[in-house]
Amino acid sequence: MRVLVVAESADGAEILKSGVRLGGHELTEVLPLDSALLPALERGKPDVLLLEARSPSLDLLDRLLDAMGSTAMPFAVFAGGDASSQAIENGVRAGAAAYVVDGLEAARVPAILQVALARFDFISGLRSELGLAQQKLAERKFVERAKGLLMKARNLSEDEAYHTLRRMAMERNRRMGDVAKSVIEMAELLN
Repeated sequence: MRVLVVAESADGAEILKSGVRLGGHELTEVLPLDSALLPALERGKPDVLLLEARSPSLDLLDRLLDAMGSTAMPFAVFAGGDASSQAIENGVRAGAAAYVVDGLEAARVPAILQVALARFDFISGLRSELGLAQQKLAERKFVERAKGLLMKARNLSEDEAYHTLRRMAMERNRRMGDVAKSVIEMAELLN
């Protein structure tokens, strides 16, 4: 696994470097907090990012997310003592898969990396499931609306309207939601 370290302190950077090596991972680069993150992400193509900061500010977390862009990656935050609920909430909202307070020890880094990866994978799976559920709900709404339009325009029962949409989808080799959307668009065009 390729790891990028962004550290506020030289001591923190050394501990994280040792922990990454202890876990048998490849260290792509070590950057100070004020460095440009995007070039380092492009150069090293890391799989995970470790951030060490006494008190990770919302601005710092936003810069990190901006640098990652649409390519989300797991990252863990090692905070030097800021255990405030606001700091933790900011880290979690930014997508930190792990937020460790006052626990920066090289021996703990490999396990924390594994937790961050597992949590990131779990949350990514949940996001995929949510996206699929939202898509199905939107398609269902289109189907219901298209059924209503067919029932009104052709004086069909609900069952007949559904079977008409289903037949159209099968004949065109398209998803029923797409056919329903086309029916709605056509009805809007004719009105």
